[in-house]
Amino acid sequence: MNGYSYMKCPAYHMFFETIAPEMRVKILFALKSKAMSVNELAGFLGEEQSKISHNLRKLTECRLIEVKPKGKKRIYSINKDTVLPLIKLVEKHVKCNCCEGCGRLGE
Repeated sequence: MNGYSYMKCPAYHMFFETIAPEMRVKILFALKSKAMSVNELAGFLGEEQSKISHNLRKLTECRLIEVKPKGKKRIYSINKDTVLPLIKLVEKHVKCNCCEGCGRLGE
């Protein structure tokens, strides 16, 4: 399959649309360090629980994060098989290529 063939598949667009909003990026990076409940994430990120819940639902639907019940709580964790390596790759790219040239980074 050539590179253009991938562009015809809507799943690729959905993937990038799902991770693009800043709040979802913040959630992914927060979950990179440890699994958390929605309330823990809300406190960690300083955001309303409802805003976090909305974004968690989208990330869960695309299996970017996983959710497991723990008593009355639902504990969210990053998909370690696919998303964690992707985040590490993004971190490497940003460190090597974006810190100097991007006007928004480092502000």
